[in-house]
Amino acid sequence: MANDDTATGANEALTPLPASQRVFGWHDHASLWFSLGVGLLVMQIGAYLVPAVGTRDAAIAIVLGSCVGAGLLAWTARLGCESGLASAGLMHATYGSAFARLPVLLNIVQLVGWTTFELVVMREGTQAIGQSVVGPSLGTAWGGVLTTLLWGAVLLALLAGSMVKLVRRFVSRFGLPLVMLSLIWLTWQFATRLQAKGLDAFWARPGDGTMGMFGALDLVIAMPVSWLPLVADYARHGRRSATGKGGLGSAFSGTWIGYALANIWCYALGVMVVSVAEPGTGLVTALLLAQGGLVALGLILIDELDNAYGDVYSGSVSTHSLLPRWSVKRWGLLLAALCIALALVLPMHTLEPFLLLLSSVFVPLYGVIIGRLGGGQSVSPAGTRQIDFGAALIWIAGIAAYHALARWAPQFGSALPTLAATFVLAWLSRPSPANGASALAQSRG
Repeated sequence: MANDDTATGANEALTPLPASQRVFGWHDHASLWFSLGVGLLVMQIGAYLVPAVGTRDAAIAIVLGSCVGAGLLAWTARLGCESGLASAGLMHATYGSAFARLPVLLNIVQLVGWTTFELVVMREGTQAIGQSVVGPSLGTAWGGVLTTLLWGAVLLALLAGSMVKLVRRFVSRFGLPLVMLSLIWLTWQFATRLQAKGLDAFWARPGDGTMGMFGALDLVIAMPVSWLPLVADYARHGRRSATGKGGLGSAFSGTWIGYALANIWCYALGVMVVSVAEPGTGLVTALLLAQGGLVALGLILIDELDNAYGDVYSGSVSTHSLLPRWSVKRWGLLLAALCIALALVLPMHTLEPFLLLLSSVFVPLYGVIIGRLGGGQSVSPAGTRQIDFGAALIWIAGIAAYHALARWAPQFGSALPTLAATFVLAWLSRPSPANGASALAQSRG
């Protein structure tokens, strides 16, 4: 943001972004979300799918789950671009200015957690590379501290600059081509190994029954859903024409295509890696053992940095919405310092329960937001209502339904039924235009 280096007291997160700051085009949206969709965490989750489900079921879950999850991101991106509001602003417009503080606070907590995870992933990847280059000394506890502080310092340096310039000058022009080359190279390496082992046997490989198709879908959708509370923070920078609609299509299609392609690619690569690696071999080790894997992994680790940046920047926007006396930039630096400290002391947790727990909160949360705002009609403008009890109750009921389905009807999955139910209920219960113009309608002029 233009003024994020000064603490003016203005709440930028709850105010529509002015046209002068809306500079992202289709290429910027697509580049950003392809880059954010690429990561070692995504590949690791892909590796969880096999042998839990067979290769064919894993492929179906990856493609379908990625398209659905990226579609939710794209729809939310359209809302952010249409309104000029950050994610916190969309929550305020849907749930009321008082109740919205709860999901905003939960978003901040999960973004701190994700940033910490990213720093740990980058640390472990760097240590693995360092041990293969300079010896085992980098694998010690002090080596872990050094690499964490190194990545943390780079993250702090990026947060001291401009988000818009980072996306347009580095991610779009340099980061995207490099990470695509890395993915192409690794895909070629592991596809060659699969061919040598027999593609027919790989494709016909059955699952061990520990996860069903809908469970696999939940696991795939969990990754794009984890980005839902961030997407509007970037899409609000999309360009618009004089009629106010010019950037909507580019925000929607750029986000959908960019993220879906990256998510499918990385999940599939994770399946390929685990299918050819020796039993007990970790993902990072398997990547390093590939020809040219050292360089490819290094470039992916550099790209992982923008995931950490995306998390902590969005967390700073959300924190600024609660405490606007500090600027977005200052909150970003403080949150980054907190995440660096947590990465130094917290162990790496199991990912699957963490991801599914996030889904249980944010799937129904955004089912309600899209149901209320997605058709251009919504509740009263943010700040005029303390609590929208209807929206709040649907969200809470959605969380309960998500966990009830996971416990008593896991064969049907949790994400898609919960999303559909909350969306329909929010759509049917949305206020009529006669009850007051929506925040979106006001921002469109």
